[in-house]
Amino acid sequence: MPTVTIIDYGIGNLLSVARAFEHCGANVVLTDDPAKIIGADYLVLPGVGAFADGMSGLTKRGLVEPIKAFAVKERPFLGICLGMQLMLDESEEFGANEGLGLIPGKVVAVPSVGINGASHKIPHIGWNEIRTPNDVSWKETILETIPDKSSLYFVHSFTAMPLLHEHRLANCYYNEQLIAATIRKDNLYGCQFHPEKSGQIGLAILRRFLMLG
Repeated sequence: MPTVTIIDYGIGNLLSVARAFEHCGANVVLTDDPAKIIGADYLVLPGVGAFADGMSGLTKRGLVEPIKAFAVKERPFLGICLGMQLMLDESEEFGANEGLGLIPGKVVAVPSVGINGASHKIPHIGWNEIRTPNDVSWKETILETIPDKSSLYFVHSFTAMPLLHEHRLANCYYNEQLIAATIRKDNLYGCQFHPEKSGQIGLAILRRFLMLG
């Protein structure tokens, strides 16, 4: 039984993520202990809310450097929603805020209008299809077992903008505006959608994550 360490930094509903991993057969540890984070086999950074609050929660608990130390160990890491956004270098949400810098790029507001100029609701809430970018393969990744154009559940007002195309594993479109749905660099993955709220497709992604080790 794999052990998944979920970072508890005062942001988000950790229990829904924990229950989803338990449903997939994992043993789950919720912690803000730096030593347990560095020594984890599988590490998950969930979160909802504002970017600055997320970084503040990590900084106050002394978890920024332990997360960075884990990231170079070639063990599986998954950021979910805000946790994915925190993986990037910086965010424009409520001013400039520095992120973890695990994947080059920045976080920007989801445009309030579509490509055709028609307005849409912000936040982007609900089910949306994820798609494979050009020249990208889902083979041997957390998305390997799900079909292209699978629908997953999103709730967010900001979106990650990876610096390099190769770090975009999946996209979705909101009124034709491009959204980074999944990012990846080596062993580091981020999902803008909530796999724990996305039914059997979401659980399939978590199961595949547990096979990466």
